[in-house]
Amino acid sequence: MGTYIAIRLLQFPLILGVIYVATFLLAWVAPGDPFQQTDRTLPPEVLAQLRERFHAESAWEFLTYYPWQLIQGDFGPSLIHQGWSVNQILGASLPVSITIGLFALIVAMVVGVTLGALAGVRRGGPVDWASLSVSLIGISLPGFVTAALLFAAFCVHLRWFPIGHWGSLRDVVLPGLALSLMPMAYIARLTRVSMIDTLGSDYIRTGRAKGLARNTVIWKHALRNALLPVLSYIGPAAAATLTGSFVVEKVFNLPGLGQHFVGSVLNRDQTLILGTVMVYSLFLLSLNLLVDIGYALVDPRIDVTAKGAGA
Repeated sequence: MGTYIAIRLLQFPLILGVIYVATFLLAWVAPGDPFQQTDRTLPPEVLAQLRERFHAESAWEFLTYYPWQLIQGDFGPSLIHQGWSVNQILGASLPVSITIGLFALIVAMVVGVTLGALAGVRRGGPVDWASLSVSLIGISLPGFVTAALLFAAFCVHLRWFPIGHWGSLRDVVLPGLALSLMPMAYIARLTRVSMIDTLGSDYIRTGRAKGLARNTVIWKHALRNALLPVLSYIGPAAAATLTGSFVVEKVFNLPGLGQHFVGSVLNRDQTLILGTVMVYSLFLLSLNLLVDIGYALVDPRIDVTAKGAGA
């Protein structure tokens, strides 16, 4: 396992390098000029000085200069937010997105696994129908619709939550719930299907034939194996929720990573685009590695080394 983890960690720089080049090319060829964002047209000599200062005189210069900054942990200055570095922007916005994402992920996992497991055990009953309904609603409703409904009901109509405020646990609840609904629906559906398959397995029937208690068979033996498909979904879902949703953050006017990413794309702030994408990618790679380790912990029979070699 140690060797496998070391190999995966050594692959990180190569994968991040490919992501960096692809992101840079997309950001560079996008229409618009990040140094011409004001109504007043800047003189050519001023534009030349700005491009020289930010090493953006040519695509090749920017492409080759910026990686050295990244290796040193410096994402460079923002091209749009004067006086702010990308590190400062990420440092201020990342905790907001992580807090909301953690809350959403915990809610999605607890409610989704519980609902899906109960639906699998009591197939065809009221709990099963409730699980299917939640899954259908969660998958069908876009995040911005859920966020807008929660915002209108609890912030505008009932006034139970403040509008556009950040700084307390109360501010996490509504955006976290809006962000949790879709992963909760997928987790509930995956757990239900996997639980039904697992309960029909030979070893479960053998356990029951040997006289094991029903609850022991279901919650100790069946649920453990039923969670394996869920684990494969947790990695990308966790990365998506932990780095925030720009729609949810926009609806609740929260200063998270997603909102800054949208702003950077609209303004062609190339350093901020690259910074947010690289942070997001690092999250995704790290969480996928943790998921593979989790596979081995949940079921030691799984050879993650063989899986990695096959991939």
